[in-house]
Amino acid sequence: MALVESVAGWVPPWRVTNDALPAHWGVDDHWVRSRTGITARHRSGPGVSTGDLAYEAARLLLERAGHPRVDALVLATATPDHPCPATAPAVAARLGLGSVGAVDVSAVCSGFIYGLACAQGLVAAGIAERVLLAGADTYSGWLDPDDHRSGVVFGDGAGAALVAAGPAGAPGELLGFDLGSDGAGHDLISVAGGGSRARSSQEQAAPGDGYFRMRGGAVYQQAVERMTGSCRALLAKLGWDPGQVDHFVPHQANGRILSAVAERLGIDPARCVIHLDRVGNTGAASIPLALADADARGALRTGDRVLLTAFGGGLTWGSAALRWAGPPVAPAAPAAVRATASRSPASRTTAVRPAAAALSEELS
Repeated sequence: MALVESVAGWVPPWRVTNDALPAHWGVDDHWVRSRTGITARHRSGPGVSTGDLAYEAARLLLERAGHPRVDALVLATATPDHPCPATAPAVAARLGLGSVGAVDVSAVCSGFIYGLACAQGLVAAGIAERVLLAGADTYSGWLDPDDHRSGVVFGDGAGAALVAAGPAGAPGELLGFDLGSDGAGHDLISVAGGGSRARSSQEQAAPGDGYFRMRGGAVYQQAVERMTGSCRALLAKLGWDPGQVDHFVPHQANGRILSAVAERLGIDPARCVIHLDRVGNTGAASIPLALADADARGALRTGDRVLLTAFGGGLTWGSAALRWAGPPVAPAAPAAVRATASRSPASRTTAVRPAAAALSEELS
């Protein structure tokens, strides 16, 4: 069996409140809160990439866990450092993991769920004893500066989890998955330029093809329907009643989406883990960041039943269920900010976060 041993999260220090959004967007705090539930988001500074954020979250996680042996690294992201090569091998090298297997997973905001399934598969197949899974995105560099609807929603961040082999029934056990996709909706969430489709075209690239685009109304409907259906399918597979879910952790896309899915499932809103109000939609990082924050607040207890679900571009969606593992293998580091290692490009613009245990204080 595969167990989720522990999680950690990291966000860049540049915090952008609703009042600090660009004036030419013509939005205010009330407008953003009422439509998204978001009060602030974090942005990466100049020269800071997705790989840098993934490195910081993974480093903190390994530090908390006492630097256990890792046999593979899976990085879920829609904003890689380069179209080629993958970002995961570079992150593994910076972490000093040696020549372990390392691969990127691209499922946009569903990336962490898909990455979790990949990590479980590596463990179940006997390929890896322990997998380091990271979800990281830097949407700030992909957003059209004139697109206020996407600009108010997305933030940058990274989260990480350790997935390891363990006995059935143990805390942290991954209990099941439901995954799905619908390529007919690929244009609802997209970056048109930069790939082989655009490069093979004889037509001149349109202005803005390199920016992230999202058709909000259609995405809202698809997200609510797909996440609700996926959760229902997984709950039926597990034989769980919605009332047996101790914590519901949906992808932190939009406050209204989260509420709609929880309501349709019949899950008490009090059991819905909300974190986007302080960090926005962080893509593949949103679920591990939300888990790390809930863990830091003491909301998660060993053995709690946790239901995860996500929806993203592709279109992709998925759900996962697990029993919460509890405290990490090693105690968290002291709650003090330390300078980032000099080998990290992020060190010039960021400071290392103390660990997931301090995350809720930083983002409150």
